Amino acid sequence: MTDGILTADQILAAAQDVLRRYGPAKATVVDVARALGVSHGSVYRHFPSKTALREAVTQRWLEESHAELETVMAAGTPADERLRDWLAALFGAKRKKALDDPELFATYMVLVKEASAVIDRHVAGLIGQLEQIIAAGVARGELAAPDPAVAARAVFQAATTFHNPIHAAEWSRPGIEREFTALCDLILRGLEPRTG
Repeated sequence: MTDGILTADQILAAAQDVLRRYGPAKATVVDVARALGVSHGSVYRHFPSKTALREAVTQRWLEESHAELETVMAAGTPADERLRDWLAALFGAKRKKALDDPELFATYMVLVKEASAVIDRHVAGLIGQLEQIIAAGVARGELAAPDPAVAARAVFQAATTFHNPIHAAEWSRPGIEREFTALCDLILRGLEPRTG
């Protein structure tokens, strides 16, 4: 590969492979450059520091992990269905990453701890999506919430066991799906419009 045609996506893909191979403690920008067959200066032209590269890898991983959420957001289903589907998509994506490639998942957990600004933006975006679903449901009379922003944060926090990586060890235990369904049922009952 020549330095002139090197793209940020190529660097991020190589960085992910290097992180998988060496782990976050040992992976270096030089390793990434070597994997691409370029000088480390070429990598630095796209990412000014090792920290910037690791943050970009983390951001890419989060975006890939949650791509299905955009599909749920675009669905024209009633708000209660969309909210349940959104929570299921988030849980499914996190669990798939943790169970399908535990070594890489562990690597990303290290990166996530380092990239607090990336994580803060990501969490704000997730809560923003929940707020959109709830607000749309309130506007159509499908859900009741005096403040959709507060309700969205509460829903996100209530579902922590099913999306926060610190709970990853629990995601493969028997009965987890039943617990997830019970939580969704409880959340949706709490958001039901009151009649009479």
